[in-house]
This record gives sequence, structure tokens and C-alpha cells, in this order.
Amino acid sequence: RKKMRLLLLLIICQCAINSIETHSVSNPNIILLMADDLGIGDLGCYGNRTLRTPNIDRLAEEGVTLTQHIAASPLCTPSRAAFLTGRYPIRSGMAAFSRVGVFLFSASSGGLPSEEITFSKLLKQKGYATALIGKWHLGMNCESSNDFCHHPLSHGFDYFYGLPVTNLRDCKPGQGSVFLKGAQKSLVIPIQITGIALVSLAIVQYNGLLKVSFQALGYFLLVITISLVVLIFFFYHFRHLNCFLMRDHQIIQQPLSYENLTQRLTKEAMQFIGRNSDTPFLLVLSYLHVHTALYASENFKGKSKHGLYGDAVEEMDWSVGQILDGLEKHNLSDKTLVYFTSDQGAHVEEISSAGEVHGGYNGIYKGGKSTNWEGGIRVPGLLRWPGVVRAGASIDEPTSNMDIFPTIVKLAHAQLPTDRIIDGHDLLPLLQGKVTRSKHEFLFHYCNAYLNAVRWHPGNSESIWKVFFFTPNFSPEDSNGCYDSHVCFCHGGFITRHDPPLLFDLSRDPEEKVPLTPETESRFYEILRVVYQAVDNHTRSLHAVPNQLSWDNLLWKPWLQLCCSSLFESCYCDYE
Repeated sequence: RKKMRLLLLLIICQCAINSIETHSVSNPNIILLMADDLGIGDLGCYGNRTLRTPNIDRLAEEGVTLTQHIAASPLCTPSRAAFLTGRYPIRSGMAAFSRVGVFLFSASSGGLPSEEITFSKLLKQKGYATALIGKWHLGMNCESSNDFCHHPLSHGFDYFYGLPVTNLRDCKPGQGSVFLKGAQKSLVIPIQITGIALVSLAIVQYNGLLKVSFQALGYFLLVITISLVVLIFFFYHFRHLNCFLMRDHQIIQQPLSYENLTQRLTKEAMQFIGRNSDTPFLLVLSYLHVHTALYASENFKGKSKHGLYGDAVEEMDWSVGQILDGLEKHNLSDKTLVYFTSDQGAHVEEISSAGEVHGGYNGIYKGGKSTNWEGGIRVPGLLRWPGVVRAGASIDEPTSNMDIFPTIVKLAHAQLPTDRIIDGHDLLPLLQGKVTRSKHEFLFHYCNAYLNAVRWHPGNSESIWKVFFFTPNFSPEDSNGCYDSHVCFCHGGFITRHDPPLLFDLSRDPEEKVPLTPETESRFYEILRVVYQAVDNHTRSLHAVPNQLSWDNLLWKPWLQLCCSSLFESCYCDYE
């Protein structure tokens, strides 16, 4: 009888231990920290020795560092769409065929389609409290100014506090404009054509060669005048119309004030953690740092060795430290998976009107934001979960920001969608050391909607082949970016096509300095054959979907404009 009792006691103890172990690797709290335009070389844990990032470095010390973590796109909007859905942005229509690859206006009609399944939707269904704090940049309205079809609350978030679009130079007085040069170039030819047409009509009318109805001419002039008035009004009021802060569906500050902005975002995040310390939660803290316009509060301004950019990085690091301290305060550190990344690489072409470098540092890697050179897509990838994820480990396998989707969906015991392709893979086995190889044999690198390059990591090799079908034309030619146009573009005269494609082995040449040739790589054509077959398989898996970044969906539509007062009152309010 004593043996039976002892056996029963052992069984009960083992069940309790199993229950604790199961709980420890399921239903954790999830905190996803995303920087904007941060270079992989800006962080101490990735080799920087002059910027102070002790809190972000702490994530590396207490967790796993991914050294080949790849953004699904080198631009904000498509990269964030892929992050939320675990799918290449081409699958959801969030990749542009035109030159402009991101949303620029709050009153555009495009956005992340409601048919897309985000990890926030799936975790919310499993009882998670969900919040997005900071930058959204995935659309707002479809047909009216209050349908909120693309709003974060329509994509599984319970709470939203942040910017519906993005932080731009035009949002901060005195920081210049990202539109002025482009607008001037775009408008010169139409204005010249209109002027020539009007002068020509006047001459033929005067000479009696052609009779032009004064009424038709009047209508033509009226249309031109109205168009110019609307255009001037829009750009004059750009800051009020596009740079504003929302809480859920309500505008609370229009235009946005940068005063203590990072502190406000951090406070909102801390309060959300405090409100949900007894229930599983998902917090996406999407920083405005370090996208231009750069800003920093008084406590950080002028304190770094790298000007305002460095101040902004160090302020963001402070915020990460506040989040980690908040988890400790609520005894949640061991119950929380924390992930830190950037949506793409540093914007190397960002230089202020005063000549100060406002873009980040991509380390040894070539290029930057808007390109699929490694500098544009290789981003920080740090994951910490004490007791579950290995501390101080480094993984040099190809991983993607799309991998977060299946990883956290599985941890929440939610069901992965079976009616669509999920391109990401569960990271946990890799993070725990249960496997040593990434499941990503191939990664496809898109420049907007155009397949730009392919990465191949053969299962029986340490090589990581990267094939480029075209590359951007840097300007000036000997530079590391497209300084003349501010970003690189993806088609026409902005690129050089390669036949045969350029081939690199990133395991030997991570800087992408010397393309391989049939003379220097005996397997050159065999590698290309395998890659072409992978491209064919991938292309056949794509289905036609509405283009969310078409010109029609990108353009400003006055009837979709959000305004906390009225257009005649310049859309002004401050409830902060």
C-alpha cells in the first residue's frame, strides 16, 4: 500500500512538472519591438563600438542573436505587411508595380486587405490582449473617412496608440521635404505641356486657323486652376493632414508633436503591460525611431557621438530598457518572449539640409533601404525568453521577419491558416538548439513587385548563394546608394539587368564585392539551374490579387481624410 501511495505521489509530481514545462513554452506574453530604418551596424551587439545600446545588447546577452535575419522587403509598408501575415507581400497585393512602394498619405484607399490573417487576429481569438503602439503604415480607410477597413483594430488589435502612416521630414517644421524635389520634377513637364497647349490654341485662334470654343477653353482653365489649388492646399497643409496621433479610432493630436514622443509611446506600452499582467498579451511596440524626421528629447539630445541620429538610437535603447524593467517589476520576464528587429536596413541616403548624416550604418554590408543588397534587408534579430531560449547564443542561418508569425501563433496554440501559403517557419526549434539548420532553403527578395534576387542555402552545404536578376544604378556611380533620387527604384532606367544573373556566395563574400563567374565557380550554371527551378515553383504559387499600391490606391482622396476639427480649421486639435 505504501508503494502504491509512493507511486501515485510520483505520478502526481511528474504531471505537475509536465504541466509547468508545458506552460513555460506555451501561451507566453509576446512583445515585438520594431525599429524603423535602423542599421544592423548601429547596435553594440552587432559590432558598433561608439553608440550606446546597453538595453538592446542585454537582449542579445540573455537571448539569441540572429546574424542572418532578413526583412521580407527593403521598404516599410511591404516589410510590415509580411511581418504581420507571415507571407511575402506580393501575395497580399502589398507590393507596388509603380515607382512608389509605400503609403504616403493618410487618405489613401489602399491597405492591408481584410482577407489577410494577421498574428494579432489569431492571438486575439485565443484570449490574448493585443495592442499596437507606434507606427502602423498599412492603410486606414477604403470608401469613407470612418470605415477604418485597414485600421489596426480591424486586424486583430484591441488597442492602438500611434501614427496611422509614418514619420516624415514633412511632419517636422524645419526638416525639409521628401516631396519637394519629386514634385518639382513631376510637375515641370505637365506645366510646360499645358503652357505650350494654351499658347498654341491662342495663336491658331488668333490666326483663324481653328475656332476654339471659349466655353471649352474656360472649362479647361477651370480644371487646371482647381487642380493646382487642391495640390497647393494639400502640400501646404501636409503636416496637418498626414502627421497625427490616434488612440483607437480617435485623433488625439493633429498635427503630431515630437515633444517627449518616445516617452509617451513607452508610457502607453508600460500601462498596457500593467493592465494585462494577469492575462496573456501581445504588444507590438513599433518605434518611430530612427526614420527621418529625426528627433530626441532633451535628456538625449546632444549626448551621443553621432549627432541627432545617435541621440535617437540611444533614446530608443532607453525605451527598450524601460520595457524590460517593467517586465521584471510585474514578475513577467520568464513568461515573456521579447523580439527586437528593424523593418529594413538603414537609409544611407538620408542627409540633412545642413549636411549632417541622418541615416544609419549597415556595417560591412552593401547598400541600404530600398535595395536587396544585404545592407537593405539584413536586419537585427534578437529574441529573449529566459529558461526557454538559449542565452548568449548566435545563429548564422537564414531567417526571416516572416518567421515571427508561425512562431508566436504556435506558442499561443492557435491554428495556422490552411487555406493559404505561409512563407515563414517556426523559429523555436532553432532558438532552443533542437535543430541547427534553418527551414529556409530559398528566400525570394522582391524590389516592390519585381523579383530582384534569390537566396539559396543548400541542405548539404555551408554555402549561401545569392542570385541577382537586376541591380539598382547607384548615383553617383561610385557611391553606396541612390543619392540623386533619395531612394533606389526597381525598374526602367533605374536598374541594370544581368544575363546571366550576378552570383555571390555570402558565406565567403558577405559584402557582395566580387560576383562569381563560370571561371571562378565550377558549379555556376548548376546553381542557376536550381535557382531558376525554385523561381518557377514560387511563381506558380502566386495568385492574382488586387494591387493595394496602385496609383489609384496611393493617391490622396479628400473624402477619406481624417480630421479632428474641419479642413477649414486646418485639422487642428491637441487632447494630449
